[in-house]
Amino acid sequence: MTVRRKIELLSPAKNVDIGIEAINHGADAVYIGAPRFGARASAGNSVEDIERLAAYAHSFGTRVYVALNTILRDDELEEARTIVYELYNAGADALIVQDMGLLQLDLPPIALHASTQTDNRTVEKVRFLADAGFSQVVLARELSLQQIRDIHRAVDVPLEVFVHGALCVSYSGQCYMSAAACGRSANRGECAQYCRLPYTLTDADGRVLVRDKHLLSLKDLNQSDRLEDLLDAGVSSLKIEGRLKELSYVKNVTAYYRLRLDEIFKRRREFARSSDGHTELFFTPDVSKSFNRSFTHYFLDGRTSEAIISPDTPKSVGEFVGVVKSVADRFITVSGVHSFSNGDGIGFINRKGVFEGFRVNRVEGNRLFPGQMPDISPKTRLYRNYNHEFEKALSRKSAERFLYVDITLYDTAFGFALEMTDETGVQATMSWECTKEVARTLQLENQQRLLSKLGDTVFRVRNIEVRLEENWFIPSSVLADMRRCVVERLMLARRIAFRRDVRKDVDKQRPVFPVKELSYLGNVANGKASEFYAQCGVRSVQPAFEVSSQGNVPLMFTRHCIKYMQGWCPKLVRRGDVPKEPLFLSYKDSRFRLEFDCRLCEMRIYKE
Repeated sequence: MTVRRKIELLSPAKNVDIGIEAINHGADAVYIGAPRFGARASAGNSVEDIERLAAYAHSFGTRVYVALNTILRDDELEEARTIVYELYNAGADALIVQDMGLLQLDLPPIALHASTQTDNRTVEKVRFLADAGFSQVVLARELSLQQIRDIHRAVDVPLEVFVHGALCVSYSGQCYMSAAACGRSANRGECAQYCRLPYTLTDADGRVLVRDKHLLSLKDLNQSDRLEDLLDAGVSSLKIEGRLKELSYVKNVTAYYRLRLDEIFKRRREFARSSDGHTELFFTPDVSKSFNRSFTHYFLDGRTSEAIISPDTPKSVGEFVGVVKSVADRFITVSGVHSFSNGDGIGFINRKGVFEGFRVNRVEGNRLFPGQMPDISPKTRLYRNYNHEFEKALSRKSAERFLYVDITLYDTAFGFALEMTDETGVQATMSWECTKEVARTLQLENQQRLLSKLGDTVFRVRNIEVRLEENWFIPSSVLADMRRCVVERLMLARRIAFRRDVRKDVDKQRPVFPVKELSYLGNVANGKASEFYAQCGVRSVQPAFEVSSQGNVPLMFTRHCIKYMQGWCPKLVRRGDVPKEPLFLSYKDSRFRLEFDCRLCEMRIYKE
């Protein structure tokens, strides 16, 4: 018998309510910020809320992963350890971590996932993390399908990849631009997003090459049409970015990917979803209707001619909805097939090359009446970055998650018994002792009707079987009480049957780290982390950039290359066709020098 590989759709949760809706819309797991020490400092959640989320999640066999993935100072380790115990007792299924100092602490047996902040790009690094006890590894976003495939073939650990949402232009965990420029560390959850700013690009002679463009601001990731390729490459967990995203975004994107995966599972029986139940949607998901900077596959196919940045704006572009046909005094006529609604938000690139927008006050067919007429001309492309009707639909109940149950009512020697079995085989039964009396009228229809009333529980009736020897009379109140009690017992039985992952058993001997010396790029901010690496054979450990700031070191490492983007790659053009280096990026008083490592096909950024 072929064992089906369990595939996990992993959705973000800014808070517990969004986490619950992610589950309702099809997530197999959700990730949420810990009370402290998450890589999104503004997205912390109380232990009580995480406990409530875990209780709901586990009713569907869905898992809750808690992000505790910043680097930690020595004086924070004990608080972090206390939080880990509280999260474990609250029912959290795994921690997403970056700081290896945590592995030196006395922790409960909670599973550990290696955050993408640990810079997981190579077979050697992923093998080390697996040998160190991590149950799942989040791969770097920059990896190609072939690189993912190579890691999967070499290392027996579940692999998690991002499939949708915002992209960091730097390798995760290897960006110090924000820390150097304004003291806000990305490794401490406080990134100021310098990559989203408009920069002017100049050459060594001060000649302006590009003025005021968002040259480091990447488009958003969208691998929805490449999911099957990722599964075939060995990926088991498909992650949607967005722990700062609002409810409608999480609903829409989760539901969209749920539909895409379910379609694959129908054709490919070797894959199966990793949680239980079914999702009924009350809207049609469309990721182009939620926040997006337009989409990219990034480096999934290696470096290609595909544009991966959004130079005109770091804001949401949305969906293309047509072009301006004509402009009148009070309205704009649009050529296209999309319909519009009052309240829609429309954006466009203006005459200065800047993305701007307007709100639609009134719609008459293909005529849009803005609240304030923009300076716009015919043939301008229009994008809708706020769809009023779509958002209104998502503000209501837009999905329901449920489990099918089979119900059987039957005789016992002393009365009756009611049995419920859910679609996974979990069962609960209740007996009721009484004196049996034959009813004067037929009871079957009424009994089936009463038993089918499962109300706002997570269950839906698939089949009801009444196996009574006679047309016995059972008071409606008794039958309703039996149904309620069996539902409660079935919920309890499901929670008992649910098994949390535990941390992998590993040899007491620490695995050998792939390198013998760690620079500031190792992000070691406490003594326990230093101890860990020393036990793993590292001879020299430099402190993290946040602990001991260093000058003239790269602040960002990225596969995005401005020379390639501008057509100046030495592999593509003659030497005389490129501007004189070094190149510089400037924003207000900040100036950064660019360095290009063509052997590794990387760009590095230094602060001047």
